[in-house]
Amino acid sequence: MEPKTLQDAIVYFANADNCISYLVARRWPDGVTCPICGSANVSYMPMRRVWQCKTRHPKAQFSIKIGTIFEDSPISLDKWLLAMWMLANCKNGVSSYEISRATGISQKSTWFMLQRIRLALQGDTGGKLSGEIEVDETFIGGKARNMHAS
Repeated sequence: MEPKTLQDAIVYFANADNCISYLVARRWPDGVTCPICGSANVSYMPMRRVWQCKTRHPKAQFSIKIGTIFEDSPISLDKWLLAMWMLANCKNGVSSYEISRATGISQKSTWFMLQRIRLALQGDTGGKLSGEIEVDETFIGGKARNMHAS
């Protein structure tokens, strides 16, 4: 079940296991693989909510956060996913103050989250316009009398 409304998202993502299963389905649609060695021979440890890779190497245990924008963040996944849902579904965008009020965390933390989410949404090209661009209306500059003499 994917949440359709903000209320559904709050209720659905309040459960940590729902957050993990939601992210696993998107990150590893063909089954969980080790992010270090790529092995599919892993087992889930539900008490700690981590996976254990059966191949011997350093960092054999890993969580859903490793290698993502959530890594090294003390903010829980329910807050992250709620912020992502709000950013994706609010027609006019969303401010860090609005997410701060909705999630109950500080505005600085929500600003940090939004920066990471927007960086992830840019993709590989960096979000810059390239190629042929068509513009309907453009207004450049102002009145000549308001411009600098040079």
